[in-house]
Amino acid sequence: MAHTETKRILPNGLRLAPSQVWGSIRLVPVLRDEVRGDLRFARRTYNDDLTIVSLKGGLMEPGLKYVSYVPHGLVMGWDDKSRSAGAVFGTQLHQPEGKALKAGPFTVRVLHRMAHREDKNRLRLLPLHLAMEGFLALHFGGPEVAWTEYSQEALSRGLNPRSEWSVPGWSSTAFDEALRIFEIHEQQVGVLIFHADLLLSAFIVSHPEDYRALHRALLEDFYGDLLLQYGFLGDVPPLSLSIDDRRVSSLGDLRAAVARMREDWGVFQGFMAGGVFGVEVSASTVYEAGPFHLQRFVTSLSPSEENHVGEVIVRGDGTLEYLKTYRLSAAQTRRAYLLKQLSQADWNLERAAVNLKTTRDDLMLRLSNAGFGYLLKESVLQAALRQHQGRR
Repeated sequence: MAHTETKRILPNGLRLAPSQVWGSIRLVPVLRDEVRGDLRFARRTYNDDLTIVSLKGGLMEPGLKYVSYVPHGLVMGWDDKSRSAGAVFGTQLHQPEGKALKAGPFTVRVLHRMAHREDKNRLRLLPLHLAMEGFLALHFGGPEVAWTEYSQEALSRGLNPRSEWSVPGWSSTAFDEALRIFEIHEQQVGVLIFHADLLLSAFIVSHPEDYRALHRALLEDFYGDLLLQYGFLGDVPPLSLSIDDRRVSSLGDLRAAVARMREDWGVFQGFMAGGVFGVEVSASTVYEAGPFHLQRFVTSLSPSEENHVGEVIVRGDGTLEYLKTYRLSAAQTRRAYLLKQLSQADWNLERAAVNLKTTRDDLMLRLSNAGFGYLLKESVLQAALRQHQGRR
């Protein structure tokens, strides 16, 4: 069967259990009734202060680096013939990888590639960093035509360097408590994380045993600023449905009513996650691991919608086997949207301004406010600022 890039993330092969609420955090368990066992995940810890990933041969230009705090990686093991894959636990997860260097009181580790094949049926990947690298690399090269408005730095180096910031899960005590006290279901393979009833992240793996081992590792992942932005809001309400006892006259009726209630719960919570499930995405394959294709994706980047980046593995029959997402902040979306508009206009400011229904000067000010002022010549940017002030 020919492989095609994922166009929409659909929760095929999964069902959602009723949510559990702690303060402003709502966790929705993701269950899998049919566990095939031929794809497994486990955690590899690093415990370094900083990680530099060499991306030679990757999407970004040779010699460039991705620098971040990387607390752990995932080791993915699979079986090519759809048999049960052995859990990739044990000493193999702690084998030396990369170079750990001392920089004063700190340790810095150098890893090669975001996804690194370690043997025939095992791949090490850096969850979310794989997607964030792709996000940072969007239109990274900058202008391909020497338009007069752009600085020499922009023409020679593009967007190098480009950075974004995120929030670690342990920065929220409510999130920590929720992960500690909430029930893990027998068939649970993932979770949808909501904060103030806004989808913060989705995490899904293939096997319930793997999810149990990775559950607390969610605290080490990074999230958008919504994790802190709504930290002082009140509690979110529990979602409650009731059974009409007038329609229950036997255990069979009660069983059917509970099943309908659970189904309604799942449908509504799936609707709450509509920013990921069902929307169109732009995806690209990062690695072919036997019968599985690891892809990273980004949603539309429309400023009027919620947007996510992430990684996904979808089986040939459409079953969702792995998913990890990061919700972009409004500011991150605006930055990416502006770069997308510039690229589509061949970095011609006049053309991009027309497409955005604004003026060339206002577009330059938007670029400056978004943190891209270094792309423009200082004299050109100052002229745009004077023109803007003159109209006030």
